[in-house]
Amino acid sequence: MDLKEINILNAEDIERHWYYLAKARAVERLLSLCNYESPSIILDVGAGSGFFSRKLLSATSAKEVWCVDINYEDDFYVIEDGKPIHFRRSIDAVNADLVLMMDVLEHIDDDIDFLRNYVNKVPSGARFLISVPAFQFLWSGHDVFLEHKRRYCLSQLEDVVRQAGLRVQHSAYYFAFVFPIAAATRLVSNVIRHLQNKVEVRSQLSQHHPIVNEILAKICAIELPLLAYNRLVGLTIFCIAQKP
Repeated sequence: MDLKEINILNAEDIERHWYYLAKARAVERLLSLCNYESPSIILDVGAGSGFFSRKLLSATSAKEVWCVDINYEDDFYVIEDGKPIHFRRSIDAVNADLVLMMDVLEHIDDDIDFLRNYVNKVPSGARFLISVPAFQFLWSGHDVFLEHKRRYCLSQLEDVVRQAGLRVQHSAYYFAFVFPIAAATRLVSNVIRHLQNKVEVRSQLSQHHPIVNEILAKICAIELPLLAYNRLVGLTIFCIAQKP
């Protein structure tokens, strides 16, 4: 998750928050859709706290994780369940068979060149699991707070992935069931912003009452089967691709 949002939710809240739980479950679901065997070495680019790669490390037979983020103050590593997690500000070639880029490309001016750079760092056959925020019309102060450059539609992300030298295996929208509420909230906020001629720059991530959190988590769990088909609408886009 983005290091900027760690100050909003503490570690325990992150583990329980419906949004991050739903995304972690979606990652596992997407890997199963492509009949992908358990990864051995995971490269987590723009890893932040390493939330998603840590989840995979505990849920699979993966042996180690390399978390890369320019915002780390120093290089360090930890051991979790007997497996090493390396935190690095940068990395050269690594023998990873799964590369995570969870909400990273939207931060990059030249997303194609950035992705291609990491394609060149891993061996042939490596899978890339990428997520980005969906639909530019949903742009808000949340995007400004997180220093996003853009939001994507499905075809745009697929085009970026292909130009970077990867073969798209599967892509889909997610968070379709909560899309109407989120879209309405953001559109109303944008109208107010326009009328007041100012942008409220803040994260929309927040803690919820446990009952609300549980309801939202269950709604997203019900939606998981749609990851095999949903090319219409959602708040997030997922894409799995492979290096030839």
